[in-house]
Amino acid sequence: KTIEFKGSLHATVVKQVYLKNPSSKTLMYNAILVGRDADDFSLPKENTVTIAPKRQTSINVKFSSRFVRPAEAMLLLVSKSVGGINGATLTFSLKSEVKHIEPADILKCKSPCYEL
Repeated sequence: KTIEFKGSLHATVVKQVYLKNPSSKTLMYNAILVGRDADDFSLPKENTVTIAPKRQTSINVKFSSRFVRPAEAMLLLVSKSVGGINGATLTFSLKSEVKHIEPADILKCKSPCYEL
């Protein structure tokens, strides 16, 4: 699954990743960001996600754009054993797109176009 972060240059975009536990056992995951632009994405301070049986939860993923070029990373949710129960490792592709650039400042300059 790909999660797209679209916004302005230097803006912060937050997306929620919803996780559902259909089993009757508690699942626990470690959230890890990896890839070329992983530093531009961030997770909550607590990197452990716990999902109660037959429940769902969400985690917020933030992206702060620094460059015009698209940023790419991967969100890995690696299962931790809870009472001998492991869930499947989940992988999400994170991609950004800068849709708008707001000028930081406008400068007016006067200069001769041509001099002999």
